[in-house]
Amino acid sequence: MRIRIALTAALLVAVGIPAALVAAVGDSTAQAKLALAVADARFGTAKYVDDLARAKKDGYVVITRHIPSMGWHFLNPKAPDFNPSRPQILVYIKRGSRWQLGAVEWVFPEKPAKTPVPGATYGSFPAACHYIDGTFAFADAEADCAVTSPETGANFGFWHPLLVTLHMWVWYPNPDGLFAGTNPLLKLFDKKA
Repeated sequence: MRIRIALTAALLVAVGIPAALVAAVGDSTAQAKLALAVADARFGTAKYVDDLARAKKDGYVVITRHIPSMGWHFLNPKAPDFNPSRPQILVYIKRGSRWQLGAVEWVFPEKPAKTPVPGATYGSFPAACHYIDGTFAFADAEADCAVTSPETGANFGFWHPLLVTLHMWVWYPNPDGLFAGTNPLLKLFDKKA
């Protein structure tokens, strides 16, 4: 049993999960569930790591332009509520003309009663109007959304209420943790976005 626990912990650290998080998750069953969720997310999104065109072909559309210390968000409206191998949102980092997948994300109308991934922590995104070019404007109700983006003139796409977010930085290291909402290593890209 101790060998199994040690191997599970080693696997989690090997895929980039900090040892402190592995220890915090606790028992080997929870560690195994976390390892499987990370592996599923990586296997399910490996084809998108440096191929944004393929992600778009598979139904992902831009919903935010660059958000500092986070990246550009692309939503697949047909993705299931929570499935590690088919995330609702792909978070890309743009460097010049190249794109790299950094994180995957899911959104919920409220914090899940039962965490879908052991050790998960949550963030939030305020109610907002999203436009087809990735610009967005915060608004408490869809009726408050402009027909076109106040910033660029792009057509309205959709509105959503306050959302609970769950990030997993499965493709870009994050010293703040696997589930952190932002990544301090991306500050370098904030000036160039």
